[in-house]
Amino acid sequence: MLQPPNQVLVIDDDEAAREILVELLGRIGYHAFAAADGKAGLEWLAGAAAPPQAVLLDLRMPVLDGFDVLARYRSEGGTAPVIALSAMDEKEAVVKAMRLGASDYLVKPIEPEELREAIERCCAASRPPLADEPQAVAIVPAVRPSEPPAVVAQAHASQRGGEVRRGVPQDFVASSPSMLGIWDMVDRVAETDVPVLIRGESGVGKEGIARTLHDRSPRRGKPFVKINCAALPSELLESELFGHERGAFTGATSEKPGKFELADKGTIFLDEIGEMHPALQAKLLQVLQDEEYYRVGGKRPLRADARVVVATNRVLEDEIARGNFREDLYYRLNVVSVLVPPLRDRKEDIPGLIEHFRRKYGSKYRGGALQFSDDVLRRLCEYDYPGNVRELENLVRRLVVLRDEKFVIDELAAAISRRPAMQVPLASGSAGGSLPPANQGLSHPPQAVAVARPAAPAPVVPMGAETVSLKEIARQAALRAEREAISAMLARTNWNKRKAATRLQISYKALLYKIKDCGLTDPRITAGLPENLAPLGLVPDSTSGTA
Repeated sequence: MLQPPNQVLVIDDDEAAREILVELLGRIGYHAFAAADGKAGLEWLAGAAAPPQAVLLDLRMPVLDGFDVLARYRSEGGTAPVIALSAMDEKEAVVKAMRLGASDYLVKPIEPEELREAIERCCAASRPPLADEPQAVAIVPAVRPSEPPAVVAQAHASQRGGEVRRGVPQDFVASSPSMLGIWDMVDRVAETDVPVLIRGESGVGKEGIARTLHDRSPRRGKPFVKINCAALPSELLESELFGHERGAFTGATSEKPGKFELADKGTIFLDEIGEMHPALQAKLLQVLQDEEYYRVGGKRPLRADARVVVATNRVLEDEIARGNFREDLYYRLNVVSVLVPPLRDRKEDIPGLIEHFRRKYGSKYRGGALQFSDDVLRRLCEYDYPGNVRELENLVRRLVVLRDEKFVIDELAAAISRRPAMQVPLASGSAGGSLPPANQGLSHPPQAVAVARPAAPAPVVPMGAETVSLKEIARQAALRAEREAISAMLARTNWNKRKAATRLQISYKALLYKIKDCGLTDPRITAGLPENLAPLGLVPDSTSGTA
């Protein structure tokens, strides 16, 4: 079901405010709908063919206020980003709305550019995944299946050395020793307030682990606030993290609390911490050391009382050597570290994940849960999943939606044929929670490192095919060429994504999406290669420096 473009719903009981917002939305290119109260807004959302791109929700309304509307919408499975509208002095109301599931907030009066940026930010972070793109969070299901699969480990409590161990959360799938060790580690550190560094490839479920740390901590009743450090340029990221005062910069027409302020007494999750600009890293280090900070343009210190959990898919030791990451910040964050193994290294989890997603999407779509054939199950279990659990979820989702096993089998065969050889993965301990040593890339003899070699091209005409779509062949050829071009440029720039995006003449955000779509993984993550070891067949660009 396709989402109609540019639809935004405004829910506000103030007629003048509604008209102003509708006019502003039209001016910046959105198709606005208006509801005069919470009941009408919920009815519009329930009857919509697809979720809008965003919902602008006034928190103060008679009868059914914004908090009730937000709680009902989320409890009914609503996924559209909700931007809370508040008055300047309603900090507690904003925190409550964020806790109930609001994606962002705006303080009245609202400027057009401020409104556009908020909607674009929410859409980038919360857009629902399509069947052909690996964007969904794979580990944490949106709805709980009516009957858990056999290998979904139920949450349990046991006593070890006087400490409570709750094990694997009920909504998670884990049977491999490495993942069971990770959940044991989560139990051990959840009750403390120390920072936690979560490491692993994209799509392995780092955010799900961060949320469980929060849910099992003494801060569980307080906000869990997530921010993606790669989604915003450093100037906007500083304002998002620490807030700003009115007049701090062009467009700052009112004061705005930051994510640290919204996460007060709760947990703040900094995803993709390795992408943060070094200048901003220094300010984050000061917050961790002094437990206070200043808003952008502010003169009054604010106290930071939030547990910090960070995640990255980079090898931070290598980033420190290149000058991209502060060593003092690394040691401040690396109090407890969790290394999440890729799905290819814990294949015993795959059957349970398949059944879990089959039930989840079977209950969501009209056709119901599809029974997969033994051949499809075998192929799904044998596949290496460069996109990890996120990729597996989308494959199962496609199967449930399309109800055509041949389509997915052909897709798997094409993916295998165009994927380069797998890299050597990071070694992890039995608990799956120890970081690799700083010299990991030097500890292996050169012959032990698997170097990516070009894969054989996929056949133009699939074997046994009676009909061939030229349009599909052209599409596959274009995707293959695009993937090779991106891979080569990333290798030339030493995986400096911003520099690669500039040279490829696309935006940084577009490059991030394409890297995920193509299933590309930074070889430094999986192989820990030394900085001066170039991939086979690629000549390093003499004009590119380390970033």
